[in-house]
Amino acid sequence: MARLPRYFVPDTPQHVIQRGNNRQAIFVTPADLAFFVDCLLYAARSHGVAIHAYVFMTNHIHLLATPDAAASLPLAMQSLGRVYVRYFNSSRERSGTLWDGRYRATVVETDRYLLACMRYIELNPVRAGIVERPERYPWSSHRANGFGAPDPLVTAHPNYRVLGSSPAARRLNYLALFDQPVADVETHAIRDATQNAWALGDAMFRRRVEQFGRRAERARSRRLSSPAAASIAAKSADALTSFAVAVAARGPTNR
Repeated sequence: MARLPRYFVPDTPQHVIQRGNNRQAIFVTPADLAFFVDCLLYAARSHGVAIHAYVFMTNHIHLLATPDAAASLPLAMQSLGRVYVRYFNSSRERSGTLWDGRYRATVVETDRYLLACMRYIELNPVRAGIVERPERYPWSSHRANGFGAPDPLVTAHPNYRVLGSSPAARRLNYLALFDQPVADVETHAIRDATQNAWALGDAMFRRRVEQFGRRAERARSRRLSSPAAASIAAKSADALTSFAVAVAARGPTNR
């Protein structure tokens, strides 16, 4: 089956996943993670990629990032992979590939799914049973987005900024989103879109994506990824967005 061309829709974030080959570890020591952060920061700045959320797990990574141009994200990931794999292999006297093929990515409808995708990414260590709360995992953007910890990797997205009139208000309102239950259908929609390179959004958004010469969804079927199921996922994402708007309008609350 021919590879689908890479997505690019101007001013639109992308959810990116890169896994280790055969799901093997891509980080073994804290030094590996620290070097990876340096490589990612350099690649993102060099090629015009703004990162809004991330998590680095033992055998895969997630990014939510907005590229400046069509070539920005591919070039950044190529640069990151080339430097990091060379480091990883040489430090362990190994050779061969580290990644499970190309990175996977999908464009994300900002108003409907951006916050849901940020939450999905930062909750990865919780779903994996590594920590009970996302702030206890050091290798993610949650401490920056939720607690204001300095993180040169993170660039706040405009939809994050409108969560509050001050940095403290934004952080409190963002944390309130993590008190809401995550619907299974929302999680499935995010995974399905990213793994299969379909656009994550409603029908109007998918039509917009297809104007850029890229098929945005699979053929209709009765599976969970059908239009009916997508509608359920969209309603769940809408509910989260509506909650964020309501919380921001109410103002920060004590936690």
